[in-house]
Amino acid sequence: MNSNAAKLYQKIEQNPELTQALFRQALQDPQGAMKAICELGAGMGLNVTSDEVKDYLAGLDDADTKQWLIKARGGL
Repeated sequence: MNSNAAKLYQKIEQNPELTQALFRQALQDPQGAMKAICELGAGMGLNVTSDEVKDYLAGLDDADTKQWLIKARGGL
């Protein structure tokens, strides 16, 4: 598992406003949300690819994240 993806997920998860903004974007534009996540990571020095993010999220045992993925499945 990519450690940058894990670190980035933790940072996003710690910011409820950012989490909600990304969730809303994923519902309307899943590919755009993935691009935003990768750009956010790059801005924090946590470079990730969309595949790394997908792999990390797929491996989580977290009901909220799984629900998020179900709703945003089109681009994630």
